[in-house]
Amino acid sequence: MPKHAANAPQGTSGADARDMPIGLTEAFPPVAGEDPADPAAPAAPAADGDAPIGLTQAFPPVEGGGRPAPDAPPRAGAGAHAGGFGYRGDNEGEYPDALESLEPHLEPSALVDDAAGVAPGPSGRHGKPSKDEVPPYLRKSRRMRRLLIAVAVLLVLLIAALAYFTFMLVQESQLLATQQTQAQQGAQQEVSALQEGATDDAATPVEKQTEAPDLVALLGMTQEQATEAVQRGATLASAREVNEEGNPIKSSVTLALTSEPADTRTGTPTVYLGLNEAGAVVQAGYSASTAALGYGTLSFSDAVRNENIVEKTLQEAGIDVPEGSVQLPEDKTEYSTYASDGTTLVKESCAFSGTVDIGGAPHEWSAVLSYDYSAANASGNLADTIRIIYVYINA
Repeated sequence: MPKHAANAPQGTSGADARDMPIGLTEAFPPVAGEDPADPAAPAAPAADGDAPIGLTQAFPPVEGGGRPAPDAPPRAGAGAHAGGFGYRGDNEGEYPDALESLEPHLEPSALVDDAAGVAPGPSGRHGKPSKDEVPPYLRKSRRMRRLLIAVAVLLVLLIAALAYFTFMLVQESQLLATQQTQAQQGAQQEVSALQEGATDDAATPVEKQTEAPDLVALLGMTQEQATEAVQRGATLASAREVNEEGNPIKSSVTLALTSEPADTRTGTPTVYLGLNEAGAVVQAGYSASTAALGYGTLSFSDAVRNENIVEKTLQEAGIDVPEGSVQLPEDKTEYSTYASDGTTLVKESCAFSGTVDIGGAPHEWSAVLSYDYSAANASGNLADTIRIIYVYINA
């Protein structure tokens, strides 16, 4: 190294100079103005025409400028070898420092336990669990799992509530249907008992409040004469024309017997007059409730077969019909009307007719016995049954 031998300190041999360590400032010739012996001396020209440069020229000066004093303490990071070469490049994450490079690096799969969520060992630089070490897809999976569990619990609760309310609704509907069925059955049983035979009320005598007027005596009278003959507060209730071919009755008159006791369901007893073209009575009729005539709450069949209500009422009206001559059909359906269910009895009605000799001349008679159970079925009380008997005599 002849070029740099001149830089050896004075008084040293060539061998000693070679054995002495040199610094970077001695390895390169000084720049002009920076020779320690003569700062103003110009730099020696470089060989081969190249201008030699030192480290002070190769690198920009440090902040504050100038070279530190010899006795000044070294600054942190000063010099090329003070703290080691710490250049990290453009991306610090790609070039970890020396301490981080010595620490063990574990994969995320080793740090995270799928069952517990976090590995039991220390993690991070200070040995504390770090949330950042859990991969984002695992955190998202946990949130999704919790959300699905909450939704499943809500669905189970909703299904349970719906099942409960459905059960209660079915129970209430069944209870209501049972109560209605029992009420209908009870009413039907009472009606059936009334139809099959005499009840306790039938056995109890009922006071007779009225009797049928003499209808035969009214035949041939005018409307005024018949009204006066009936008496009992007979009042014209209605009158209408009858235009039926072949029918001798041309007008029909209704007289209400206002002096007789009235029934809350059937009203007062009534007299019917059928007048021909000459205004004479050719048909006389009478209607009243069976209770007003002294008959209790008899069943329909019992009133006809055992009490002979039709024959007795005709006899009171002057129509001599022997008892037992009126027969009720054996088939009950011929005079019974049922509701749409086929079991609830709504009405019983039967018409009877015959011929009787009056004054040596035959006369036709007719009668209708009617029991209407509509009100009784609605209230469940058989006392609300409407029982009426009609009797007629023709001239």
